[in-house]
Amino acid sequence: MRLTLLRFARLNPSVKELRLHLCQTGEESKGVREFVNTRYVQLKRDNPTLPILVRECSGVQPRLWARYALGKEKSVPLTNATAEEVLKQIEVLSKAQ
Repeated sequence: MRLTLLRFARLNPSVKELRLHLCQTGEESKGVREFVNTRYVQLKRDNPTLPILVRECSGVQPRLWARYALGKEKSVPLTNATAEEVLKQIEVLSKAQ
């Protein structure tokens, strides 16, 4: 598990902010909650200056947002995604612009 985290550790500097939207109780947000509980701390430790926001709201569909320079944003749905899939989506958005 540690090696997987290292692969995602340093995000592209073009990413200015990450936001995770999830439901506190919804089954479709289960993997995102697992990601926050098990991997958020290491991701934040490896990217201390990057704002990583976790937004919980009842009934919301899970989604990952990345903000780049000049306010450009991209998002991907995380409905029924596992914690590993959340990491993969972070990597994809880190490479995008």
